[in-house]
Parts: sequence; structure tokens; C-alpha cells
Amino acid sequence: MQIEKTSLPGVLILVPRRHGDARGFFSESWNRKTLREAGLDLPEFVQDNHSMSAAVGTLRGLHFQSPPHPQGKLVRCGRGRLFDVAVDVRKGSPTYGQWVGEELSFENGRQLWVPAGFLHGFVTREPDTEICYKCTGHYAPECDGGVAWDSVGIDWGLSVEPILSGKDAVAQSLEDFDSPFVYEGPFDYEAGL
Repeated sequence: MQIEKTSLPGVLILVPRRHGDARGFFSESWNRKTLREAGLDLPEFVQDNHSMSAAVGTLRGLHFQSPPHPQGKLVRCGRGRLFDVAVDVRKGSPTYGQWVGEELSFENGRQLWVPAGFLHGFVTREPDTEICYKCTGHYAPECDGGVAWDSVGIDWGLSVEPILSGKDAVAQSLEDFDSPFVYEGPFDYEAGL
């Protein structure tokens, strides 16, 4: 497993090795033991999610789940191609409001680790794109929230208006967002990296 840091401390790119032959490939997308041996000890995952977006330009986000049920997410693309984004919204963080984006595709096999305390969103680049993600917390509708996709200064690479849900279309701006997350210092799960 290849592990890469991003410009936002705590947000990581994980690239599993693919073993291929004429039939296709096999990849171990998650292995706690392998990651611990590499110096990375992520929180436990309790839920797996899978969604599909039919049209190019479908934008979902920017989403979060607040305490007492925050969620970290390990995101990958099962089919197609997407641009995945994490935004730091931890009060007091030296990188508050900053974002990082990564292209995830079936072809490249890259995964993005988005810790709790970060907004998450993505836009599809190909039809019928599937996103699969492991979560560190169960879904809690009373803690579900969002911030407007266009209020953070993210370059989504859009050439047309995005396709949004009703909820995402009316989400509050980052400027109006009173974040429930607090910066508690550097992440300790990546000490060995």
C-alpha cells in the first residue's frame, strides 16, 4: 500500500497495489495490519456506503456529520472517474477553510482519507460513476449537514452548471457556517509516515 500525504495534514491518499494478469486484477483496498506496519493507524470503520451518479457533472457536497457522531471517510471510485475534495473546518486549525482535491478513478485505484472535521464532496467526470466509502461513524440524520459547494473557492473543473440535490442547492456558505469541529493538534495516526 502506497501512502501519500496531501497539503492538508491528516488528509491522505492511499494507493493499493494491484496484482493483474490476462483475466484482470486483484487489489486489497483495505488492510489494517498492512497500514499499521506502514505507520498509519486509522480509526475503526463501522459502515460502508456505495452510490452511483448517472450524469457527468453531478456534484455531491460539501457534506459533514457533526459530533457526537462525526464520520471519517475512506473514499474510492468503483467505476468511472470523479474529483474528490476535502475541506478543513476545524475551528482553530492552521489550515481552516483550505481544501485539497484528488482525481479518483477505477483506472488509478487511488483512495482519499477524509478525517472527521473535514467537509467532503465530489463531482463526477464520467457517466455512471460509482463512489464507495468506508465510514468511521454510523449515519445519524440529526447530525447530517452541508456547506455550499461554491463558497470555499474550490476549482471543480466544471464546464457546465453542476447537477445538485435540493439540499445541496440551498446549503449555507462557509462564511455563515458555525463549525462544530475543534482543532485538537496534529493527527497522531500518521506518526510513522
